[in-house]
Amino acid sequence: MGVQLTVVVPVYAVEDFLLACLDSIRAGLTPEENAAVEVIAVDDASPDRCGAMLDAYAAEHGTVRVLHLSSNVGLGLARNAGLAEATGRYVWFVDSDDQLPPGSIRAVLDRLRETEPDVLLVDHLREHEDGRLQTDASSPLLAGEPSLDRLLGVQHTAWNRIIRRGLLIENELWFRAGWYEDIPFSNPVLIAAGRVDVLNRVCYHYRIGRPGAITATRSERHFEAFDQYDALHRWLDRNDTPPAVRLRMFTLMVNHLLVVAGNDSRMHARFRRPFFRRIAEQYRRHRPAGHRSPSGSAGIKHRLVAANSYALYSAVRAGYRLAGLRRRPTERPPLVSQDTPVASRPVQTSSLR
Repeated sequence: MGVQLTVVVPVYAVEDFLLACLDSIRAGLTPEENAAVEVIAVDDASPDRCGAMLDAYAAEHGTVRVLHLSSNVGLGLARNAGLAEATGRYVWFVDSDDQLPPGSIRAVLDRLRETEPDVLLVDHLREHEDGRLQTDASSPLLAGEPSLDRLLGVQHTAWNRIIRRGLLIENELWFRAGWYEDIPFSNPVLIAAGRVDVLNRVCYHYRIGRPGAITATRSERHFEAFDQYDALHRWLDRNDTPPAVRLRMFTLMVNHLLVVAGNDSRMHARFRRPFFRRIAEQYRRHRPAGHRSPSGSAGIKHRLVAANSYALYSAVRAGYRLAGLRRRPTERPPLVSQDTPVASRPVQTSSLR
């Protein structure tokens, strides 16, 4: 049967989490399943013991291959290096500080063989530093009526979608250098696919708040998101993307950039005004014909971006934050059971064209 699934694991400065990640990929596999899965770990010139740990792990487990990069290239290009060596029909990009819950590989293999999609979306939980597991806000979209419009709203990451390798080659879809490398990759993968299936099962635990993670680091490098969105729109232009999809992508872009702007863990106060100005610039540059601001509080922020009114945005943000401090949560976010029913209907994305 050969290799069905290549799991690409880029590795950099994660020695405290690396072995748990690798073990979670291999756990519980039968000899037949083990033969259907290859793991390619890419040592992105990690400054800690990760390189040596990978070599030792590969010597013990024959299905793990290690690539050592001579210099640090970043997450996206490290993924590309692993992808270039992949032999599986499908590829899954798993970050080395995250884990797969038990049974995930088996469930994915079974679903891939059953439906043979171009892309298989899976659900995930957010894992906090204290071990608490939290449902992602976009997870309910996986359980609803499947459509491209709906699925574009699922968190746009590489690790929640298993992709037919041929689709990436046919459409020249690779990761770009820099932060926010998922932006011009994850949604084009869905748009280019002829058949998208949903495995509405938690198959990934995404670690949040880890020191050193992009989402927990204040840096001017968050401005790199704008270049990534420009690359995304160039891809949309080249591929004659339908107007309805362009409208959806534009709204999601503005929403995402506003999240980054308002996040104190990412955005230092002195960068917030110039970042907001860049959002307004992106808004003018990429706004598609027929766009209307969404309803509710999101629509208020969209209109402030359209007006390039940072003063009012800052006042509105302060009001929301004050209201949030006054509210006390009555319960923790719900958990997703490992026994969540599996969605059975694949999505024919080509029907939107």
